[in-house]
Amino acid sequence: MELRIPDLCLVVLVGASGSGKSTFARRHFAPTQVLSGDYFRGLVADDENDQSASTAAFEALHFVAGKRLDAGRTTVVDATNVQRGDRAQLVELAKRHDVLPVAIVLDLPEGVCLARNADRPDRDFGPHVVRRHRTALRGSLKALGREGFKRVHVLSSQSEVDEAVLVREPLLNDLRHETGPFDVIGDVHGCRAELEELLVQLGYALVRDGEGRPVDAVPPAGRRAVFVGDLVDRGPDTPGVLRLAMGMVEAGHAFAVCGNHEQKLVRALRGRDVRVAHGLAESLAQLAAEPEEFRRRVERFCDGLVAHYVLDGGDLVVAHAGLPERYHGRASARVRAFALYGDTTGETDEYGLPVRYPWADEYRGRATVLYGHTPVPETRWVNNTLCLDTGVVFGGALTALRHPEREVVSVPAHRVWYEPVRPLVAAEPERAPDVPALTDVAGRRAVETSQHGRVTVRPEQAASALEVMSRFAVDPRVLLYLPPTMAPAATSARPDVLEHPEDAFAEYRAAGVREVICEEKHMGSRAVLHVRRDAGGLDSGGPDPGGVVHTRTGRAFFDGPLGDELVAVVREEVTRAGLWEEFDTDWLLIDAELMPWNAKAAGLVRDQYASVGAAATSALSTAADVLGRAGERGVDVAELLDRTTRRLANATAYRDAYLRYCAPTDGLAGVTIAPFQLLAARGRTFHDRDHLWHLDVLSRLGGPFRPTRRLVVDTTDEEQVAAGVRWWEELTAAGGEGVVVKPLANLVRGGRGLVQPGVKVRGREYLRIVYGPDYTEPANLERLRKRGLGAKRSLALREYALGLEALERVARGEPLWRVHECVFAVLALESEPVDPRL
Repeated sequence: MELRIPDLCLVVLVGASGSGKSTFARRHFAPTQVLSGDYFRGLVADDENDQSASTAAFEALHFVAGKRLDAGRTTVVDATNVQRGDRAQLVELAKRHDVLPVAIVLDLPEGVCLARNADRPDRDFGPHVVRRHRTALRGSLKALGREGFKRVHVLSSQSEVDEAVLVREPLLNDLRHETGPFDVIGDVHGCRAELEELLVQLGYALVRDGEGRPVDAVPPAGRRAVFVGDLVDRGPDTPGVLRLAMGMVEAGHAFAVCGNHEQKLVRALRGRDVRVAHGLAESLAQLAAEPEEFRRRVERFCDGLVAHYVLDGGDLVVAHAGLPERYHGRASARVRAFALYGDTTGETDEYGLPVRYPWADEYRGRATVLYGHTPVPETRWVNNTLCLDTGVVFGGALTALRHPEREVVSVPAHRVWYEPVRPLVAAEPERAPDVPALTDVAGRRAVETSQHGRVTVRPEQAASALEVMSRFAVDPRVLLYLPPTMAPAATSARPDVLEHPEDAFAEYRAAGVREVICEEKHMGSRAVLHVRRDAGGLDSGGPDPGGVVHTRTGRAFFDGPLGDELVAVVREEVTRAGLWEEFDTDWLLIDAELMPWNAKAAGLVRDQYASVGAAATSALSTAADVLGRAGERGVDVAELLDRTTRRLANATAYRDAYLRYCAPTDGLAGVTIAPFQLLAARGRTFHDRDHLWHLDVLSRLGGPFRPTRRLVVDTTDEEQVAAGVRWWEELTAAGGEGVVVKPLANLVRGGRGLVQPGVKVRGREYLRIVYGPDYTEPANLERLRKRGLGAKRSLALREYALGLEALERVARGEPLWRVHECVFAVLALESEPVDPRL
């Protein structure tokens, strides 16, 4: 016996004590999916059979079930559930979370239940309990559907229980496996001629029947059309539109969601009492001239339409009136109502029409939502949503969007087919697309990224970032990206170092990354180069700075004329290398390191490192001299002298380490730039290109630019791993900082999601700057080996995902404030309490 249940649902097991519900649950569901009433009684009362704890136990069970359903996880409630009141609470729970409730009833004979309970010493209640359960159950069986359960499966014998096979079915709205590409078409409203023109313009080949009527349209190159609903009413040829759309859907060339007009038409065709208004009279009159079989076909088609679809791996949602993220992929009367009608404020406008609640203004989801329902004179992206109803029946246009290309295609209406109650007037945009707003960044935020899911920013993090961004950041129009922090390699077990490249190679090998690239870690400061081909190319917001070189926190690397001069030098080299033409762009973003360190951190070097180094070497040198003379006089200071001498050597090494980062500069004289990744250009990103490609392209830049030395290592080849280790040893022995080990392929996903984009392996002497002069003392090294890397690694991945998302949004041409949502989040996460030395 097949028991079919939706992929996402609340399963309620119903049966008397001893009917085998728990055994059934263990057989068909994962342990984490099953919430047992007995288990929760044990949690709250330390006794699974303490019936006095049932109220508290089921409060806790319902709470956990709600959290699971909220997260989109199928949940099973294992309890007797023979009382209607208990089931009613669970049906209400399913409705509250917009999932379907399913009942699986184990209606086994009384004797079987009694025998099983007799074999369990913890079941010391009498037979009357089982009889009471079965009496309540038998009185409920015929009513389960009316109670709200969408599917009811009844197993009446042990053989039926043993032979039962659970079949999980995707919801009707779940078309995530359909990846497109798609052409999503707005409200047609009976305008057949315009629909034909639009399909032809989209590249579809019309197929006509013997009477010359279009009955199908064959898409180009595997594309598929998606209708957003309201195919019918108001226009001149509702039957013609339906004939074409039904043929496309039946042939597999299109999908269609239900509109409110289709739902009303079904009721009218079935003779229900409906108000014949808003164009329904025209549809009924036109359909009356069609054969009865065609009208029945129309009724079946419109009645079978789903309220919304989730497509393209979850990246695209199509619903007639739009859909907030919390409803995507859910199934309930509330979800269907919103998808068909939207939500209203309860008010009416001057034309007597309901005022629609502006759900799209608050939308922050990852999926693109395409919809219609409320006509607009022209399409306008709002928070990754787009209304495609451009009022063709009112004399506007019929519009489609190509997904994923985001190309809008329209054909004008032949005439005004139906006078609108409310004129089509362009709504004033609530904000200019390139103007950030406080509401974008204040308070708790959740930024949806394509590579790492949702990244949360807490209110206190947002406040910290807002202070930095508002006071110190560069012009928002050129602040499109902040680079992520970088995690160190796993702490080494070797006695004399904290970090070693073999640990980085082993980490990537374990993640399934065979080829990595070791890049020289430059002794400078991270810099993002945003350069424009021509100053003055920005559209708004005052004079165009022509680009900027900024730090990891969004501050200009050099202020005033020196910063402008640096941008001009970068522009000159990009022009000379021919990168504008090669990438067909007028701007570029480049990730780089700017040297020397003191070019930006002169105050830090002078006030912190130099003062510590000078004080330590001076004091320890004097102490060692005094102790040496005391020893010559026969005073027993050998141990103290040895410790002081070691500390002097450590302090000297510390001073030598930071001095390697310092070099004289005069303006830009002495400044060099080591670029290592081309981040983005107009309309495109480059994280799909391997790192050798990036380094080769950027090696063509001359002037102050210097190449980044690199070495490719096969992590499964012992000789190559040994060569990588030797190279790191040579670099660090010569005073270099170390290397960054990255997956050669650049962006890599593993079994657990994103793989770290790079780990830094710093040399023993460089780490003196980080951990202090005496960190190499054995006791200090041992303590530092316990440093925790988990928070740093998590932070690195979240910031990396936000950076990728910002670049993708830039490339897609999204509004600047959408890009800044990601940029700001990176800066906000920097306030997390993570050890800054990692």
